[in-house]
Amino acid sequence: MTHIRCSALLFDMDGVLIDSTPAVARVWSRWARAHGFPPEEVVAKAHGRPSITTVREYLPDADHEAENRIVERSEIEDLEGVVPLPGARELLDHLPRNRWTIVTSSTRPLAEARLRAAGLSIHEKLITSSDITNGKPHPEPYLKAASMLGYPAAECVVVEDVAAGIEAGRAAGARVIAFPTTCNVSALKAAGANWVLRNCSDIKVAQHEPDLTLDLRDHS
Repeated sequence: MTHIRCSALLFDMDGVLIDSTPAVARVWSRWARAHGFPPEEVVAKAHGRPSITTVREYLPDADHEAENRIVERSEIEDLEGVVPLPGARELLDHLPRNRWTIVTSSTRPLAEARLRAAGLSIHEKLITSSDITNGKPHPEPYLKAASMLGYPAAECVVVEDVAAGIEAGRAAGARVIAFPTTCNVSALKAAGANWVLRNCSDIKVAQHEPDLTLDLRDHS
C-alpha cells in the first residue's frame, strides 16, 4: 500500500470513471469505414484526444467543425454499454466536492450524456474540450481544472488511462495515477505515470483535511 497526499484529484472520464469503449469503437469504426480508413487504427488514435483532432488528422481538407458535429451526434446517440468502471461511484462519493473534478477530451454535450448514462454526477466545474483551446497532451486542460478548484496543479493528482493524458498531467506539474484500461502497463510507465493501479477501487480516501490522504494499492 502506498500513501500519498494531495489537494485534489483530477479525473479523466472515459477509461477512468466510465467504460465507453464499445460505443467509441462502434462510432469511430463506422466513421473510418465511411471514409476509407482502417477502423482499428482510427479507433486507437481517437482514444483520449478531442474528436476534432482525429478528424483534422484524417481529413485535412474537410470542414472539420461540420464533420466533428457528425461524429459527436453519433456518439451522443450511441450510449449502449456505457457504464461506470469498478470503484468509480464509490470513490467519488467519498471525495469532498471541492476536492475533485473531471477533465475530458469529450465535448460538453457528449461528456454530460455519458455521465448521465453511467449514473455519475456532473461536476459543476467539469472541464471538456468545449472549455479549452489546446487539448491533451497539452497541459491546458489540467491547469484549468486545478485553477477552477483553487489549487496549484502541482498539488493535484491526475488519474488517466492513455499516454496523451498522462503527458498532459505531467506537463501541468501534477503527479499521475494511471489505469491499464486502454494502454498496457509499459506504455503507461513510458508516458510518465507515477503509479499504475487497476481502477478506482484501488484508491481509498483515508483523510479529507487539511489535505487529501489517499491509500493506493499500487500494482506497478
